[in-house]
Amino acid sequence: MTAPTPATPAKPGAQYAGPLPGHGRFDYLPITRRPGYRWPGGAGLAVYLGFNLEHFAFGEGLGACIAPAAPQPDVLNFSWRDYGNRVGAWRCIELFDQLALPTGALVNTALYDYCPELVTALVARGDELIGHGHSNAERQGGLAEAAERDLLQQCRSQMLAHSGQAPTGWLSPWISESLHTPDLLAETGYRYTLNWCHDDQPVRMRTRNGLGLWALPYPQELNDIPMIVARQMDAKDFAQMVIDNFDEMLEQSRAQPLVMGIAFHPYIVGQPYRLRHLRRALEHIARQRDLGGVWFTKPGAICDHVESLSPTADAG
Repeated sequence: MTAPTPATPAKPGAQYAGPLPGHGRFDYLPITRRPGYRWPGGAGLAVYLGFNLEHFAFGEGLGACIAPAAPQPDVLNFSWRDYGNRVGAWRCIELFDQLALPTGALVNTALYDYCPELVTALVARGDELIGHGHSNAERQGGLAEAAERDLLQQCRSQMLAHSGQAPTGWLSPWISESLHTPDLLAETGYRYTLNWCHDDQPVRMRTRNGLGLWALPYPQELNDIPMIVARQMDAKDFAQMVIDNFDEMLEQSRAQPLVMGIAFHPYIVGQPYRLRHLRRALEHIARQRDLGGVWFTKPGAICDHVESLSPTADAG
């Protein structure tokens, strides 16, 4: 047996030289060096509402908590989340109707078994249905590749069968990805992902088969779960955060096109005292409709627009 060859001693500090492991999905390009284009109607700012409609298994699995998780069945936290589908979502829809604001509805397909009339109401509004897994009680990142592919395919086929539209976009429950998720999304018919929060413009992602996949901006700051649940921000402060973000991005968008998403979960913002503050924030941004410069839209339409401009709009 031949003895192993001793490794060449590294130069001092060599272990800190060279690039770190990366994802390889897109290159770095600062936003100050991007090609210029505009949204439909000459708008600089595209705004969409990401309306998360989720269902959770009773007595097992994951879920956001209003109180420390208890041994299963965790009735307190389960029923708090269930308020969103029973009450909060319907109050939010009333508000969206009053302001004539479309949504990108992020739908767990388990809702078709539990409360199909809620998904039907969104379809009737003309909202876009976006794949969001079967249940937010589960993560997809730990699935084997074949099982993850099956999840993506089944969600598309169920939404097509029940609602007449197959989703072109995807948001993983808990933003959980495997190393193959972007590849599998492209291979199963999805055109964009909302999993990445790295930019204010759409970015084209590389996939192993060369099929197109866009990463559209999805907020982890203008998002009621990390702000209100995790950071315990008051509803009036969250509403002011939405207003301030909108006003600042509107100014920035005079120079280049930007995307502003706002993420809502009806069991959080659908609570009456929070809904009152949300109404104030959405009324503020809706008033800009008559003043111009803003495109109130849905994620799929954003994807369509940048795809029509590609490669000019390619930020990656």
